[in-house]
Amino acid sequence: MAQRLLLRRFLTLVILKKLPQSGWASFTSRSLKTPSYSPGGLTGTPSSAQTLHTTRVCSTTFNVQDGPDFQDRVVNSETPVVDFQAQWCGPCKILGPWLEKKVAKQNGKVVMAKVDIDDHTDLAIKYEISAVPTVLVIKNGDVVDKFVGIKDEDQLEAFLKKLIS
Repeated sequence: MAQRLLLRRFLTLVILKKLPQSGWASFTSRSLKTPSYSPGGLTGTPSSAQTLHTTRVCSTTFNVQDGPDFQDRVVNSETPVVDFQAQWCGPCKILGPWLEKKVAKQNGKVVMAKVDIDDHTDLAIKYEISAVPTVLVIKNGDVVDKFVGIKDEDQLEAFLKKLIS
């Protein structure tokens, strides 16, 4: 119920107010029926295509979908950081947002791939993950650095700066 109300408010905002196009990716819907009044009563008339605006997708952090996705986006990449985590892991829920924030500040020099060990046990076994969270740095297919457990924000920043230099 609340989701429908929120969606309705969002769509009303987008349709009634033309949002600025600068800095927004846009896509067009086929045709939206807008209510109009006629002598016979309320009718729906097709309007011209409406433009809906969305924000950009963050490209510095992504969830690994499967083995081939891991191969393409992590192993074949030059500087990804791989965070092996689990939904049930308390420390992972603390470390994840900190690490994402620090990776985003690196302006694309480092990419963070999140791997859920419950969904991708084959990757966890291959990289010998025995505890979570485990953060690996994979460069050109090789593990060049890693740490296990939580680090504070200053330690994370130092860890990432060491990768870039």
